[in-house]
Amino acid sequence: MSYTLGIDYGTNSVRALIVDCRDGRELGTSVVNYPSGEQGILLDPSDSQLARQHPGDYLFGLENSVLGALAEAAKVPGFSPAQVIGIGVDTTGSSPIPVDAHNVPLALDPRWKNELAAQCWLWKDHTSHREAARITELAARYRPQYIAKCGNTYSSEWFWSKIWNCLNTAPQVFAAADSWVELSDYIPSVLAGARTPAEVKRGICAAGHKALYAEDWGGLPDEEFLTFLNPKLAELRGRLYARAYDATEAAGTLCPEWAAKLGLPVGTPIAIGEFDVHYGAIGSGVDEGVLVKAIGTSTCDCTVVRADRNVPDIPGICGIVNGAILPGYFGIEAGQSAVGDIFKWWVEVVLQGDGATHRDLTEQVRDQKPGQSGLLALDWNNGNRTILVDPMLTGLLVGQTLHTTRAEIYRALIEATAFGARAIIERIREYGVTIQRVVCCGGIAEKNAFLMQIYADVTGCAMQVSGSAQACALGSAVAAAVLAGPERGGHPDFPTAQKAMTSIKPVCYAPIPENQAVYERLYRLYRELHDAFGGVNKSADLSRVMKDLIAIKQSAN
Repeated sequence: MSYTLGIDYGTNSVRALIVDCRDGRELGTSVVNYPSGEQGILLDPSDSQLARQHPGDYLFGLENSVLGALAEAAKVPGFSPAQVIGIGVDTTGSSPIPVDAHNVPLALDPRWKNELAAQCWLWKDHTSHREAARITELAARYRPQYIAKCGNTYSSEWFWSKIWNCLNTAPQVFAAADSWVELSDYIPSVLAGARTPAEVKRGICAAGHKALYAEDWGGLPDEEFLTFLNPKLAELRGRLYARAYDATEAAGTLCPEWAAKLGLPVGTPIAIGEFDVHYGAIGSGVDEGVLVKAIGTSTCDCTVVRADRNVPDIPGICGIVNGAILPGYFGIEAGQSAVGDIFKWWVEVVLQGDGATHRDLTEQVRDQKPGQSGLLALDWNNGNRTILVDPMLTGLLVGQTLHTTRAEIYRALIEATAFGARAIIERIREYGVTIQRVVCCGGIAEKNAFLMQIYADVTGCAMQVSGSAQACALGSAVAAAVLAGPERGGHPDFPTAQKAMTSIKPVCYAPIPENQAVYERLYRLYRELHDAFGGVNKSADLSRVMKDLIAIKQSAN
């Protein structure tokens, strides 16, 4: 009997999961909400683009979620913490943390505890949009290869733009930081007892997708290029890291301090850290031809292509990185900056509602035909991650009249996120990457059949659902099982582990042909708005959009 522990750091909480290596059976799980800020996020009322998190919340969540999961697993006959053979960790990203020379986050020092710049710079922080634009401009001029693999546009959500913004806006914090560590690398380093930033073993997932790391050009961007940004960034380079690793490598082994806190064996192997959706893709059975959509506050889409095949550069996506998901495969990432957050904004901020409100609005428009409301929206309330890569874009609603209801707007927002999802699928396919089926994971995919059917109708793809409600934590546990190896009760490789430990639910949402036909018309109008407001078509004539929406509405009614 052998088990692995998967730890999943989300936007608002951390989840721990105990998994049976033989069949993926889940013995215990525990979720701990971050105690600081607004639902765990530190905000600034004067800057809507700022989103930070207190690193102390991560340590609080780590200890309490793991202890909670172990306590639940202890109720299963025959389980013992001594049988846990490996630990895997996934987190949000890019979420870099400024740390001191002892690998302690600055925010844990009383001198910096109230300084927002000293906190973790959460993935959804977009304050660095100017720096991101400048990185894109300079890379296009001097190092085009740096951004070719990340869609030719560097994002404000990513590592270098955030650190440069800290230098520009909070130079005292930048000066105090000995180094910066991604959350996905920090948590494994804590468990392994790393005492300096140099001891932190960095993952290729974060390095390749967010920090412009590639072995093709010797790792991180060279000092000359970083000097073009700011000489102090070039000086920082030597205090970061020289090499990053895929999931065939261990991040370390469980140190005595954390073994005592958690009641787990000293020396338990710790898998290299990856981002939540990348391990979530593994937990959902990702393979060539399979696109995994993690649908939550935002969405992240991942697929893989064997590393011995040629993958062309794909404009507007988040990255193509060898080993970022599965070892031996290129990981391809894309996504939307807000999905669940858009629904949450409408229901909880505008309508001042709650979970029951979501259900009520769904019931009111569940039987409504596509196009019946005459509404069309853009899904850019938190900017556009893919395919425009522009954090300065905002939401849009077209077609409302004096008879428009709040439930109809709710449905239009769901449809908008589905149109955004289709744009991503079309862009990936356009460059020769096969997508034969779509597997969705995350709470929304689990609970919202209404949304899933709309996604199927809009994209034209059958929508499957991951067998685990904790796909990200499960993927982390799968990685831990492979790292432990068959000699300890784990698995020899990822295909074997995925076959044994992951599954797909029997439910499948197939496109409804009559709905597809209407959504084809609406999607064309969506792309007109998308390309016009996104700057793709600078001479667009939008004078027919409202009238075409009325025509579709009249046909539906």
